[in-house]
Amino acid sequence: MDFKAIEEKWKKRWEDSAVFEAEPDDRKKFYITVAYPYPSGGMHVGHVRTYTVPDIMARFKRMQGYNVLFPMAWHVTGTPIIGAVSRLKSREKKQVDVLKNVFGVPESDFAKMEKPMDYARYFIDNFYIKGMKDLGYSIDWRRQFTTNDPHYNKFIEWQHGIFLSKGLEKEGLHPVKWCTVDKNPVTTHDILEGEEAEIQEFTLLKFKAGNNYIVAATLRPETIYGQTNMWVDPDVEYVRAKVNGENWIISRECAEKLRYQKDSVQITGKIKGKDMLGKYCSAPGIERSIIVLPSKFCNPDIGTGIVTSVPSDAPYDYIALYDIQKSTRTAIQYGLNYEEIMNIKPIPIIKTKEYGDMAALKICRDMGITSQNDKKKLDQATKLIYRAGFHTGKMVKNCGDWNGMPVEKAKELIKKDLLKKGKADVMYEFSEPVVCRCGGKVVVANSQSWLIDYANKNWKDSARICLKGMKITPSNSRRDYEHTIDWLQAWPCVRNFGLGTHLPQNPKFMIEPLSDSTIYMAFYLIAHRIKQYKSEQLMKEFFDYVMTGKGSAQAVEAKTKIPAAQIEELKNSVWYW
Repeated sequence: MDFKAIEEKWKKRWEDSAVFEAEPDDRKKFYITVAYPYPSGGMHVGHVRTYTVPDIMARFKRMQGYNVLFPMAWHVTGTPIIGAVSRLKSREKKQVDVLKNVFGVPESDFAKMEKPMDYARYFIDNFYIKGMKDLGYSIDWRRQFTTNDPHYNKFIEWQHGIFLSKGLEKEGLHPVKWCTVDKNPVTTHDILEGEEAEIQEFTLLKFKAGNNYIVAATLRPETIYGQTNMWVDPDVEYVRAKVNGENWIISRECAEKLRYQKDSVQITGKIKGKDMLGKYCSAPGIERSIIVLPSKFCNPDIGTGIVTSVPSDAPYDYIALYDIQKSTRTAIQYGLNYEEIMNIKPIPIIKTKEYGDMAALKICRDMGITSQNDKKKLDQATKLIYRAGFHTGKMVKNCGDWNGMPVEKAKELIKKDLLKKGKADVMYEFSEPVVCRCGGKVVVANSQSWLIDYANKNWKDSARICLKGMKITPSNSRRDYEHTIDWLQAWPCVRNFGLGTHLPQNPKFMIEPLSDSTIYMAFYLIAHRIKQYKSEQLMKEFFDYVMTGKGSAQAVEAKTKIPAAQIEELKNSVWYW
């Protein structure tokens, strides 16, 4: 049998009969969507898996008698395509190699791809549509669009106009992922490495040392009452930096990152880690003098490269102290007073059911951790203790006014108290290294931005009500939705350039890729009908009525010159699906 001929016969029959072009009728309806692809390159096996699953479901529901709509579109917002075009125009060897040898693009076609939308359209037409048709997907192709189409831009302008009118879109400074090469905020779509990285807030503790502050970063400000000493790497060259008028000692890497977060950061000198050893500084919050000691776990590219030691509750600190106390070698090497080192004792500050009030000691003994080289075990122990302390721990009497308070509550209150008294500051850092698709290093920057206020309580409450009424398969995925609703806060929704939609209230900004793709599923319902109109006709009143029923078809006709009967038909289609 000629299977290829059979395949071509049925593909043609489906297309000629428009069998997958769905319109409202009196059958039971089933509308299925799946995340649209970003066509900056060709299809791969991940796409096949992603789009085969909904196609199977769509075909199954048709066989059950449902009127099934399965559409497809193309997400081209942002900078990945612009970056790809730039590399192509310069005939970058790697980009040329990928196009020719991975995707099979003939070099003679390169000239057709030297504009961003031409590049995108090349892959859409020659790879995605062709590939999906060759796979036999039952898609209603009339409804396709790109997120750079002017009609879609109007739809997104309408959406963000609603956010603004409801006070859910605001202007302000916010920590964003910032590409140091592009000089631009980036989001998940723009990231090559570190896609899952989270922005963490470090509390910067300021230890008074003469006219300077030795600054240590911590994720656990509530542990200040257990500080016994300070750790620096003797082999690292730290810098003296004037940060917003104060003299800080931090790592050079930290100073470079702080340039993106503080008003003023100026490096004024250098100081070797070994030159700080044996010196004393005043620990903030407890105003106790503590000694600076050597350790190799201080990473200059994490936080400030300087660590305050809390051996009662930090396994790394406990083991580092254990290492330095079990032999005089380190004290002799760096000219330290061994007796002073031996007098350092862990201070109980947090009590949990699992680990008592000396968590680090107990878990290191339980897990058999005896050296700073046991990094895997130390990382695991740190996570276990932090989780237990945060969720079930209570502060003990050594913590003064916070005695008896749950750690979860004390953490924020102690941090706020330190910040208010000028004994601490804040720094944002990634949980892992992040690299932009352009190859640039990504840092956290405080940037003037427009933000969608996902932290809004009323909005969160509405989302929870909506989620409660949904059927989720598999059922355990519901926890992921609940977690995201709880976790999500203000979200920067713009960038400085790229493809996509301009922010209506400030057109110098572009709406970023995740913020223009939250309700695109509704646009499929009218995309094939509105191509006959000019984009300028798609005013706020048009979408208000078609999407939400606000107003009347006659009023919209008067405003847009689109016939009321057509407007009514569009609204009915939206409400049918």
